[in-house]
Amino acid sequence: MLELNGAFFAVAVPAVLFAGISKGGFGSGAAFASSTILALFLTPGQALGVMLPLLMLIDATTLRPYWKTWSWPDARLLILGAVPGVVLGALLYKVAEPDVFRVLIGGISLAFVFWQAGRRMGLIRAGGTRLSGWVGGLAGLVAGFTSFVSHAGGPPAAVYLLSRKLDKTSFQGTTVLVFWVINIVKFVPYAYLGLFTAETALANLALAPVAIVGALIGVKAHRIVPERLFFGLTYVLLVVTGAKLIWEGLT
Repeated sequence: MLELNGAFFAVAVPAVLFAGISKGGFGSGAAFASSTILALFLTPGQALGVMLPLLMLIDATTLRPYWKTWSWPDARLLILGAVPGVVLGALLYKVAEPDVFRVLIGGISLAFVFWQAGRRMGLIRAGGTRLSGWVGGLAGLVAGFTSFVSHAGGPPAAVYLLSRKLDKTSFQGTTVLVFWVINIVKFVPYAYLGLFTAETALANLALAPVAIVGALIGVKAHRIVPERLFFGLTYVLLVVTGAKLIWEGLT
């Protein structure tokens, strides 16, 4: 039973605010942490059910500010991969072991950041790391699956998009578009699986203003933060979320 008491809101308000800021200005890499925080106090299903409508509201709030700033070829590849990934997540939701995927995605995220850091410091000598199109489809597949089971689709999408050397607004716009579509696709199977209840709907109504405020703060922060700092923060978020995924998967 989901109780909308003071303890719930003391945890949920900062978690949802963080999700809005992360998705609104710095990609979706760290937004999944909000579901993780809620899952400390709710069942995993309740946490997923509470967060999805709020993530969709954040998507809707941020779509207009980034309208047509996205890289459509990259977004298309990720979306085409993500849709079957969501379907796979829905089919395997009851039997899949998400910890295996958490460790895998976390490891890929950390390896990518360390690879890029090694190249910049001259420790690794190699050509450009611009990942090819088929990798984008694979990243989308993994993003769709992990997004369905834990709202953790940001890291695999970020790994691919960071390699494409987009400017910060194209990166952000592409992320917004991709997860807007992914979250819409997730809604029907979530409803079928019974993850939405009257209690989660009431929680959504109460937390909706927090989600919108967080998204708008994120958009404003995106415009202020210099491009070099933006990608620096993105890499930091990728390290933090990658490490967090590995920790969750192993523990």
